[in-house]
Amino acid sequence: MVTRHIVVMPYDERWAQDFEAIASEIRDSLGELALAIEHVGSTSVPGLSAKPIIDIDVVIRDYAAFGAVVSALKAIGYHHEGDLGIAGREAFGYEGKSHLQKHHLYVCPQDSPGLKRHIAFRNYLRDHPDAAREYSRIKAEGAALHPHDIDGYIEHKSPFIESVYRKLGL
Repeated sequence: MVTRHIVVMPYDERWAQDFEAIASEIRDSLGELALAIEHVGSTSVPGLSAKPIIDIDVVIRDYAAFGAVVSALKAIGYHHEGDLGIAGREAFGYEGKSHLQKHHLYVCPQDSPGLKRHIAFRNYLRDHPDAAREYSRIKAEGAALHPHDIDGYIEHKSPFIESVYRKLGL
């Protein structure tokens, strides 16, 4: 078992550029199969502290396009890992991407509840700097309390996330 150290860093303006570099490769591979490529997660919110991993949701029309998406992503070094227990969100790992910032790549149909939640949460934090500051504090606290326990870290920040979802009616 690999023990990871959870690191939460202050916002880095390079994260937006890192996202664009990754999205450009994906866009070139997928073309019109991708309706959108969304920068989600904490690195997508200016001013928000985050683990330095870019979260990306590739939006597709529906699962009819999924086989072609898997093939196109495979051609550029990605492999399908399944939904990892979250319906409507397909995860992809990768190899040979040392020129890019570490990232998590997901493919979601446009009607995916998970996609809706990611975008709504991101937009809420972008529009509410006080909430983003509080979330930064909670994330840093969680990393300090659970430096080698990703489940504990996630559990620590979950009440905040759920409170935002309730405010948004999600």
